[in-house]
Amino acid sequence: MTPAAPAYRRLSVEERRSQLLDAALSLFAHRVPEDVSLDDVAEAAGVSRPLVYRYFPGGKQQLYEAALRSAAEELRHCFDEPHDGPLLPRLARALDRYLAFVDQHDAGFSALLQGGSVVETSRTTAIVDGVRRAAAEHIYSHLGVADPGPRLRMTVRMWITAVEAASLIWLDEDKQPPAAELRDWLVEQFVAVLTVTAARDRQTADLVRDAFAAQT
Repeated sequence: MTPAAPAYRRLSVEERRSQLLDAALSLFAHRVPEDVSLDDVAEAAGVSRPLVYRYFPGGKQQLYEAALRSAAEELRHCFDEPHDGPLLPRLARALDRYLAFVDQHDAGFSALLQGGSVVETSRTTAIVDGVRRAAAEHIYSHLGVADPGPRLRMTVRMWITAVEAASLIWLDEDKQPPAAELRDWLVEQFVAVLTVTAARDRQTADLVRDAFAAQT
């Protein structure tokens, strides 16, 4: 007996939108935005081009920004780590998730951070900056700092920039060294930059003493 075909289920508005965003993200992850058309997205999602326009009447620009917001939200979740246990293992787990995202979305991640796309706007730049600010806020939270001073803020933001740069270089170097080694290296750099700042800033010095004392 021939098995019955699966019953057709009409997708809800949110399910269809999510399907289109997933298809777009998959394409943007491996091709620069200029090389992705609405026809490509429609084909990847198994729908018609008019249906894509129905959900994203602003065309490719609106779809790209929506996909970027979706990716940004996923990146923000990389830093969602319970405040349990020593600080450095928490940071390592967050970096594991971050590097896994970079690995999965390699070409799109490079295009996102390096900019220069014809579809780049002040809105897309703000989305990327929002991820950086969210990462910094997570780090302050894990450090137990409600009101970071200027030197600590600069140190954390510099380290986040270094993580992004290292991720881009890692992709350019065919993902070498292995992700686990890169993660450990970045954690060690975090400790190093905080230690350097601690020599000039009392707030950071107190953090280094309190946060890392149990791990040395």
